[in-house]
Amino acid sequence: MMFHNEIVAGQKIPFKDLAEQMGMSVTPVIQALKYLEFQGLVRREPNKGYFIEDLKLEEVEELYKFRKMLELVLLEETMATLDQASIVELQVAHEAYLESLSGNLTHQKLITDMNFHLTIARLARQPIRLNALKNVFDVLHLKYKASLGYITREQSNQSDHGLILDAIIARDEALAKSLLSSHIENSEKHAYLNLQQMMNEKAAIKF
Repeated sequence: MMFHNEIVAGQKIPFKDLAEQMGMSVTPVIQALKYLEFQGLVRREPNKGYFIEDLKLEEVEELYKFRKMLELVLLEETMATLDQASIVELQVAHEAYLESLSGNLTHQKLITDMNFHLTIARLARQPIRLNALKNVFDVLHLKYKASLGYITREQSNQSDHGLILDAIIARDEALAKSLLSSHIENSEKHAYLNLQQMMNEKAAIKF
């Protein structure tokens, strides 16, 4: 529901209705909400229920800084053990992203974009750091999806991903890290500006 913007920031989560729709008791739904609370996606207010956490510009900045730190370290590890099988996996992930650009499904573009980055990270064989990176993407996609429209447009990531892939295949670590760093920083800038615009528009409507 969060991924498809069916519920938005600040909205109360009708967990009893959710349980009924899914044909289950409220217990597993509450357990899932507690996990989302741990991730910072929802908050629990005593005697009121669970709510989607508010959007925060400073959180976007922190998430992208943490993401960049993780991805650059994992890229180093991946390139240290890069083999032909790894290259094929990266090429497949890149092709899947390019293919998604021809469609109109925003969520599919977001997923294939994420999978390209996670493929680079997974090949490092560092499961703890990989899981940390997955959590960052979870928060970005579930909480800040509306501000990520930039990465679903063809001109934004197609050339970036291709250049990063080429540098990895060429085993040029310095270039690959530079390209990846710039790519993430650019994504952060657009996500921040998009979110800022959304928040300003929302404030203007309230006024």
